[in-house]
Amino acid sequence: MAASDLRTHHYDVVVIGAGGAGLRAAIEASAQQAKVALVCKSLLGKAHTVMAEGGAAAALGNVMGEDNWRVHFRDTMRGGKMHNNWRMAQIHAQEAPDRIRELEAWGALFDRTPDGRINQRPFGGHTYSRLAHVGDRTGLEMIRVLQDKGVHAGLDVHMECTIVRLFVVGGRVAGALGYFRETGRFVLFRAGAIVLATGGIGKAWQITSNSWEYTGDGHALAYEAGAELIDMEFVQFHPTGMVWPPGVRGILVTEGVRGEGGVLKNAAGERFMFRYMPEMFKGDFAESEAEADAWVKGERKKNRRPPELLTRDVVSKAITREIAEGRGTPHGGVFLDIASKQSPEYIKQKLPSMYHQFKELAHIDITKDAMEIGPTTHYVMGGVKVDAETQESTVSGLFAVGEVGGGMHGANRLGGNSLSDLLVFGRRAGLHAAAKRGPPPSFPDAEVEATMRDALAPFEHEGGENPFGVQAALQAVMQRNAGIIRDQKGLETALSELEGLKGRARKVGITGSREYNPGWHTAIDLRSLLIVSEATARAALERTESRGAHTRSDYPDSDERQAREQIVIKKEGDRMAVRREAQPPLPADLMKLVKEGA
Repeated sequence: MAASDLRTHHYDVVVIGAGGAGLRAAIEASAQQAKVALVCKSLLGKAHTVMAEGGAAAALGNVMGEDNWRVHFRDTMRGGKMHNNWRMAQIHAQEAPDRIRELEAWGALFDRTPDGRINQRPFGGHTYSRLAHVGDRTGLEMIRVLQDKGVHAGLDVHMECTIVRLFVVGGRVAGALGYFRETGRFVLFRAGAIVLATGGIGKAWQITSNSWEYTGDGHALAYEAGAELIDMEFVQFHPTGMVWPPGVRGILVTEGVRGEGGVLKNAAGERFMFRYMPEMFKGDFAESEAEADAWVKGERKKNRRPPELLTRDVVSKAITREIAEGRGTPHGGVFLDIASKQSPEYIKQKLPSMYHQFKELAHIDITKDAMEIGPTTHYVMGGVKVDAETQESTVSGLFAVGEVGGGMHGANRLGGNSLSDLLVFGRRAGLHAAAKRGPPPSFPDAEVEATMRDALAPFEHEGGENPFGVQAALQAVMQRNAGIIRDQKGLETALSELEGLKGRARKVGITGSREYNPGWHTAIDLRSLLIVSEATARAALERTESRGAHTRSDYPDSDERQAREQIVIKKEGDRMAVRREAQPPLPADLMKLVKEGA
């Protein structure tokens, strides 16, 4: 039995996930004198944050002095289609500048304005140039700095460790059980505070910008522990992922390409985004190519941005429609062209990663030719329901931050808001988790042993279902029935097929040892993938309107009665319960700000 090689650790705070949110939480908890463990599924430095390219949104006002937190708050609420947790959006807008300056003080090498301040670039949905950036490698720089800070803070790092269960006693979190992927040996962390920072759920779809770790582990761990999930219907499909060659399909093409002047064209060479302007954004965006080009060249007095910088949900749906109506490229995408708008030197300086990405993976020189792109599953706005001030879930001592925490981004996230979100709420989660330290409740050894037996069950089903086959089938179901455009029939089909896949997942069989066994890892991941997929489909079926990243072809219009209604998912026995819950209304002064402008 595996109990003989169980290792046990005692900590004040355990942070699960070592991306920007997890590192910032761990750094803060450590600064409060807590004993902190940082647990990551992959290697330290391999976090998904490194794939965030364009920048971190913060109203520093370095490039456009008119910017302030009120405009940032308004943009975030409008971008989220008024569905955001307004207090989280307010805290984020107010605290993001301090977190960026703090990162700079810790050694981040941001691009600079001519007078030496942090440079900021324009991005979709942001009124002003707001994204502090390091070329198109901002996330990589963020991880470098946070990792350096964390290592010097003396964090205990447990790499290549997958957590399979959280233990809760009397409504309080008490510990977590995981296993080391290298050896297959189990490890028990006893702690009175746990921070989930495991990222998103993108590997539930076939075409995604997300890497292999993004299987919804934090969402599923919280759900199984009794916490509530919200907004799971809101899955963002980034407008620009690579579409060719097939082996790289879904890899992200940063919004920074459009922020630096890149334009979208269909197969006929038409710049089509002018046709897809939502009423709420008219007046903020250019209505002609000449006006849009003038903005790119710096003539920004009227601040009428190119339509390519509309919010991601709008651009993704526009691209999808162009392709569906027969105006797509040979490989089923559209063209993204920056070569005709900027010089080769400018492109190589501002977008070095994109230049090398297309050169190496698609044999295309983006300084000469257009890129072929299409929507790719990118980010989930939904996640664990948390308190805006502390990031604590409905389970005492359990916190969630970054992509695994819900509420901040509403129905659609603005580009660049994720990196500043990690810093703002990572700090808050670490601060409040450290305040929860103290002896955790004890739980019986029998529970630990039962969890280990359950995790090892696939080894006893030799000749059973292939875990990779079940995962591929799940991804096909979600891509087909819970993608950019949804309807009742498709979602009901998805739920029916997911039920069948649950049965298949229980019968998966694997061979070999527990050391670096990818079949076993996939069998474990399937449990999380099935939970987040069902939660997404159930929430999408319940929301009978189109809002932000959630589009129902059978309910194409937004229903303002549902704007501030959240779909809440909670485990009740063996079933997934779904309910609607009204969010608190915006205070009158903030509502006035959003409606009338900052």
